Amino acid sequence: MPQSYLIFDFGADEQAAQQARHRIEAWRQAFRLGEKMRWKFERSSAAQDGPQQIRLLVRLDFSEHERLSHQRWLERLPTEAPFRTAKLEIVRTGDTAWESAAARFDALP
Repeated sequence: MPQSYLIFDFGADEQAAQQARHRIEAWRQAFRLGEKMRWKFERSSAAQDGPQQIRLLVRLDFSEHERLSHQRWLERLPTEAPFRTAKLEIVRTGDTAWESAAARFDALP
């Protein structure tokens, strides 16, 4: 089953992160993706009073026969407007960082 995590680091840009979230929700509804594309925010502060670092974690979870759809979304997301400005990390099934990315995603509310 092809699964991937795309971790977009928006720094302190709350507006860009929210635009990205809205874009993902629109795609989920328009393309009836449901649980195939899920997202969560991760927020952290480097210092007590410093700006929050905002990361958007997106999980792509397609079935085996939907490999082409999985690949197309994996390629499309980083090229779209709100995502282009963010630092991107892609973690695929089998990568050394897979377990930590999955645990990180599952731990978020």
